[in-house]
Amino acid sequence: MKRREFTLAAAVAAVPGLLSLPAHAQSGKGYAELAQRAPVDAPKGQIEVLEFFSYGCIHCMHFEPIMDAWVKTLPKDVAFRRVHVGFQSNFAPLQKIYYTLEAMGKVDGAMQEKIFKTLQVDHKRLDKPDVLFAWAAEQGLDRAKFESTYNSFGVATQLRKAVQMQDAYKVEGTPALGIGGRFYTDGSMAGGFEGMVKLANQLIEQVRKSA
Repeated sequence: MKRREFTLAAAVAAVPGLLSLPAHAQSGKGYAELAQRAPVDAPKGQIEVLEFFSYGCIHCMHFEPIMDAWVKTLPKDVAFRRVHVGFQSNFAPLQKIYYTLEAMGKVDGAMQEKIFKTLQVDHKRLDKPDVLFAWAAEQGLDRAKFESTYNSFGVATQLRKAVQMQDAYKVEGTPALGIGGRFYTDGSMAGGFEGMVKLANQLIEQVRKSA
């Protein structure tokens, strides 16, 4: 979903609102090469691949099974991680859900599917802490630990890092992929989800050859 398509009117499913302009020119290649390289957290010898997403994005829910299957095929020299975008301050509640689960070691395909369904299909307001904490307990998570982690300095730090990374890649919308601190693509640029994955494979190989 493009930044400008996140509207407060669509907040029925807890989608935070924002307005912004595209940052990448359409080159026809299906991807953009960053003028200034983004920072990379992957260990030396690893190619970092980032998925920029939001729980408030219906397209991210649809991309999730494709992305999840693709990640399982990635070579050992590829380090994959998700970045929950924070285009505006009202994205923070959904960001905090992801980084809380990550800190607790509870991020997996099943949990991602549950959260997307709860927000996008059931329209449950997980951006409201009282609703969220009760829901977390229903999923078998330790409510006290979830609450303390959600409100922790560590999670707040991850939110700031996520914003820094999305800005470094000049993320226009979600879902999107960042490769090796050098390349960016999204569904609009690549012509769909399958195009994103195909391009990402090519760009991973390009980064590998130039290492």
